[in-house]
Amino acid sequence: MIRVPQGVKDRELYQQRCRQFEDNVGVYPVSCEKLSAGRSDREWLDQVIAGGTQIVQLRDKESNDRELLAKARYFRKKTKEAGVLFFLNDRLDIALLCDADGMHVGQKDLPPEEIRQLAPDILIGFSCNTEEHARCLGLEVEQGTSAVSYYNIGPIFKTGTKEGLYHFLGVDEIANFSRHCSLPFTVMGGIKLEHLDSLLSAGVKRVAVVTAISQADDMARETSIWQQRIKGVK
Repeated sequence: MIRVPQGVKDRELYQQRCRQFEDNVGVYPVSCEKLSAGRSDREWLDQVIAGGTQIVQLRDKESNDRELLAKARYFRKKTKEAGVLFFLNDRLDIALLCDADGMHVGQKDLPPEEIRQLAPDILIGFSCNTEEHARCLGLEVEQGTSAVSYYNIGPIFKTGTKEGLYHFLGVDEIANFSRHCSLPFTVMGGIKLEHLDSLLSAGVKRVAVVTAISQADDMARETSIWQQRIKGVK
């Protein structure tokens, strides 16, 4: 049964997005143009869609607002044509203007409950970097007060895609986090293809990655490999 947070207005749309996230998402590509071996975010998008991803997240902290809006609208058009979920990182204003399916925010970004007020029907992902973060979120979910749709556990391994990170969780911490919260979760942070077996054994069903795909010679093929491995598609 899909949990529908308080504040959702279009329950059918929200549940449809949730079902797609829970049933179809395996690999979760996150964009980073400066780490894409000279290829643009638009090229990256076309390639990961061709590779069979069911979700993309646009994360762009370099473009000005007008450039970002134009790029987000391109992402929205392409993902809608392909039936792929489209998420924005951090930017509620851009998410609203381009009709994104979801947003992902961290501990220092806009609170999920505030986002839910202005964007009632989107999926909201929330980063949990400590076990206490997961415990607090789990309590809110049990009490029926959480606006969050899914959470991310990470960083799992050492990563250079975000600055200021010095503590990396490792695979063993996934069970400690996930026991606190019943929501679906993703994992992220320095994950490479050789880590997949241990992650899947730990109960992981969705893996968010940046450079594992963005720096691959053939991004479409790499996306396909990840999606098939995670979803168990033969």
